[in-house]
Amino acid sequence: MTRRRVFATAAAALAAVALTFSLSACTSTDAATQAFRDGQNAGYIGGDGRWSEIPEADRGEPVDFAGVTQDGDAISSEDLRGDVVVINFWYAACGPCRVEAPDLEKIYQDHKDSGVSFVGINTADQADTAKSFMKTYGVTYPSIIDAGDGAAKIAFAQTVPLQASPNTVVLDKKGRVAATIIGAIDGPSVLNTFVTELSDES
Repeated sequence: MTRRRVFATAAAALAAVALTFSLSACTSTDAATQAFRDGQNAGYIGGDGRWSEIPEADRGEPVDFAGVTQDGDAISSEDLRGDVVVINFWYAACGPCRVEAPDLEKIYQDHKDSGVSFVGINTADQADTAKSFMKTYGVTYPSIIDAGDGAAKIAFAQTVPLQASPNTVVLDKKGRVAATIIGAIDGPSVLNTFVTELSDES
């Protein structure tokens, strides 16, 4: 195969990848939100809300992560040790992220005074975009802005698919992954149960 043909083949392959990504990425309109509510699951890459719970004896090592929030504040896993921590991966143009935001905020409000912390990890936006989303949907817990090096998301690479949003991970008081929800949460009940049970652990 000639060099020119090799380059042409490679260019075609890259173009196909780019097209696939653009078709699967979230749109920036409310159409993505409505499509998700209608059951079409359009406009985002993610799971189906399936969840898994890890028995205490089978949990791995604590997850270490750090970043800077939408307000420019440093936050890390070390700051949160001793709390049950809910980590939610999201970005502003994602339809199902918008749908689940009120349920996440409600659970946060119900548990924030009982040793439970919530941290978002925004995988695609700059701080101003994240803050606009949070104001619109009433989200009051902090989010790490991770669009640059993706370090916070990479810390969870063994736990959730890196290309997917939204996802939710629940860490126990020792910082170990205790439960995951791949895709949008389907109402508050399952996540609320995880948080309540983990809060009761010694």
